[in-house]
Amino acid sequence: MRRAERLFQIVQILRRSSKPVTAETMAAELETSKRSVYRDIAALIGQRVPVRGEAGIGYVLEGGFDLPPLMLTEDETEAAVLGAQWVAGHGDPALARAARDLIAKIAAVLPEDLRPLVESAGARTAPGWKIPPDGFDVAMARAWIRAGRKIVLDYRDGEGRESRRTIWPVAIGYMEARRVLVGWCELRRDFRDFRADRVTAAEFLDERYPDRPAALRARWLRQLRDRYDDDAARDEP
Repeated sequence: MRRAERLFQIVQILRRSSKPVTAETMAAELETSKRSVYRDIAALIGQRVPVRGEAGIGYVLEGGFDLPPLMLTEDETEAAVLGAQWVAGHGDPALARAARDLIAKIAAVLPEDLRPLVESAGARTAPGWKIPPDGFDVAMARAWIRAGRKIVLDYRDGEGRESRRTIWPVAIGYMEARRVLVGWCELRRDFRDFRADRVTAAEFLDERYPDRPAALRARWLRQLRDRYDDDAARDEP
């Protein structure tokens, strides 16, 4: 590992930890010696990176510090490109276009020796799905999710039954070869998944729902975790 990359990784280790990290812990992760870590910490402090601490106790990165946006390692570059490739092949048109633009931006600003990781990456995703057309503007739904606004759906279920639902949108999900809109359904008083291709019409309301978007999303995630835990418990011998 090049020294510049190791300095970057030390900052990343400190950034993701809420407690002091010892030189020994960093040396084990970086596969180097504690002496090298001490020298690297001194170099970072000399470059005015706000690292605080001392040998034998641990180090922390003070708040307010950020790195240039594209100081990426080889693995991080491949991870970013792989994720963007997946979105380009599976996301709604607006998100897919943004993913392709992201790949181009990454390639444009990376150092020369890392550009092959974008242009001929070893990690690849499967080809995009061939899915039925969405029954609503998915890009607008993502904006309403961020804004915490309600959406009214005209929906036809798998048996052809039609209903009209007012939902508090939470997320756009990617389930096998289809997209779904997840939301709190005012009719059912619970979270429901709505297949995008079964939506026959959608009305995007200016009305905000009473919860904060982050709080509603947290409720949904807790319910998912509880459901998975219950399923796992039933499957145990």
